[in-house]
Amino acid sequence: FICCLAVSDMLVSIGNLAEMLFMLLLEHGVLVMRPSIVRHMDSIIDTLICSSVVSSLSFLGVIAVDRYITIFYALRYHSIMTLQRAVVTMASVWLASTVSSTVLIAYYRSNTVLLCLIGFFLFMLVLMLVLYIHMFALARHHLHSISSQQKPPTAHRGGSLKGAVTLTILLGVFFICWGPFFFHLILIVTCPTNPFCTCFFSYFNLFLILIICNSVI
Repeated sequence: FICCLAVSDMLVSIGNLAEMLFMLLLEHGVLVMRPSIVRHMDSIIDTLICSSVVSSLSFLGVIAVDRYITIFYALRYHSIMTLQRAVVTMASVWLASTVSSTVLIAYYRSNTVLLCLIGFFLFMLVLMLVLYIHMFALARHHLHSISSQQKPPTAHRGGSLKGAVTLTILLGVFFICWGPFFFHLILIVTCPTNPFCTCFFSYFNLFLILIICNSVI
């Protein structure tokens, strides 16, 4: 799952680099193509970037679920997460990401498609939030139990603080990097002509950079 996440994040960078080089070559006259071919090439690259972003987001959720099973069902982990199920999960994520991204690029002006994308982001955010907070609570409980059994009892504040910092960084980076982009999508659906929304839309490229930063992080 971590390898798949790494591949997804690498493809995000490769896709953006390919798009930038493609546009630069067109602007400087090195590449001469018909407008229809340029549009098709742009759609293909956008689909690659979008599918990589969606798969990256999906694998973050899959890794959270995998960690949750590791902690709460440790003795049954290898029977629950078999190699076959892992392969099916990975293949399903890649297939679903490719299909959904193709639909998204083809019908990106449809509010229904945007609402589905927003719903997907919120689902992943809530899923990760619930799972990681539950895991952190269990770890804190174990630290408290261990310290209470020791004589004299030792403070477990340091371990709890480390867990809290790790959790904050993990979810904080995720929310900061992805939040503005999906807030942008929400505004497109709810108030496309409002002056405040129009001003917010002008920072779209910055939101895309934040998503790339999430891949780098």
